[in-house]
Amino acid sequence: MTFRKKARLSSAALVLTLVLGACSSGSADGGGDGRVNLTVWSWDDTVAKAVPGFEAANPKIKVKVVNAGSSFDEYTALDNAIQAGSGVPDLAMFEYFAVPYFAIPGKLDNLGGFGADKLKKDYVEAAWNDVTVDGKVYAMPSDYGPSVMFYNQATLGKAGVKKPPATWDEYYEDAKKVRALGGDHYIAQDTGDLFFLLSLIWQAGGRPFQVDGTKVHIDFTDPGTTKAVAFWQKMLDEGLLNTKVTAWSDDWNRTLNDGTLASQIMGGWLTSSLPQRAPKVAGDFRVALMPQWKQGDEVGAENGGSGFGIPAAAAHKDAAFKFLEYFTHGGGLSSRVEAGAFVPNTSVLASTDSPSKVDKYFGGQKVGPVLAKASKIVARGWQYPPFFEWARSTYADLVSKYYTTGKGSLAGILEEWRKRMTKYGNEQGFEVD
Repeated sequence: MTFRKKARLSSAALVLTLVLGACSSGSADGGGDGRVNLTVWSWDDTVAKAVPGFEAANPKIKVKVVNAGSSFDEYTALDNAIQAGSGVPDLAMFEYFAVPYFAIPGKLDNLGGFGADKLKKDYVEAAWNDVTVDGKVYAMPSDYGPSVMFYNQATLGKAGVKKPPATWDEYYEDAKKVRALGGDHYIAQDTGDLFFLLSLIWQAGGRPFQVDGTKVHIDFTDPGTTKAVAFWQKMLDEGLLNTKVTAWSDDWNRTLNDGTLASQIMGGWLTSSLPQRAPKVAGDFRVALMPQWKQGDEVGAENGGSGFGIPAAAAHKDAAFKFLEYFTHGGGLSSRVEAGAFVPNTSVLASTDSPSKVDKYFGGQKVGPVLAKASKIVARGWQYPPFFEWARSTYADLVSKYYTTGKGSLAGILEEWRKRMTKYGNEQGFEVD
């Protein structure tokens, strides 16, 4: 049996487990005593941290958090449950780009009816925009990934770089200095990370996706997109990036650990796992804002993040929203932050407590204020097409060939990707051009 077939069978088994689990949970309510059993699908371990406090305050509501596996598994299971008319959870987790996919066809409830609109002021603007479709909010932001630069100060110092690059021009020059150290020394690695490339485009002012209901316009030739793609193409063409090491791999951990990988531009959530991935360089890493396209600017972008929504077919919507508000905004938020969740709540970002604690791993730097600032300067106007879950897997297939063979270009890949998205989107009933 091939690995691909095994993966498909494993995914199918998980989907069946999730659906059956939700079915059995729903059948346990009964009794007419006002008790409610909520089922929550999530791959975020911190959500469970909020359950004890919530159940203590709401003794007639019991919450079961089900590990949803990968996001792909969860979305497939949810679609199957909705189609079957049974086994739909009361709350489900969604990456921000997946919210339109479920919201536009009516698979998610508009949370405005529960009073969610009143909570808007406590979230950074970009995160609230991520859960809003056509002016209606369909999920509550639960974690956030403002793009920042993690850099090894010791490695940059060896290369003669005294401070982190403030602009992309400086980043390019510093990349050459780091590469001059020889061996496996690079300023960064890249094997086709779509979300990094999109964050680069986002920050540069590119807006390749424009969505208005079921109408989708895709264009990778606008000035901001062209500028960002050309810059990264130059980095690749000149051999300034490690294109052999893939993020999240053992090799990635090794290059972070031995200092040969000088920086990584990712979502702020990396602060929670970097110490475990690179313990040998404790005290060397720092966090800074993304380099800017123009000296003196302060413009940011996103790289990841997710929220929770209530499926339209959920059985216990009022109770579901009560728990949703509790762990994303209310009394259960602090337990999640203490467990490592990075959230887009302005009240937390402005706090002098956990977000601003001196972090020994990062050389005594207060990383919280950097992440808070990165969250607040995310540029406006970004959108994802409502079929992005399909689109990102297609991109991975296209880009892997380029990084393997070196033939082609990022611009060419994006154009082919646009064609495939246009064809697929129109086949799914959207109006895509």
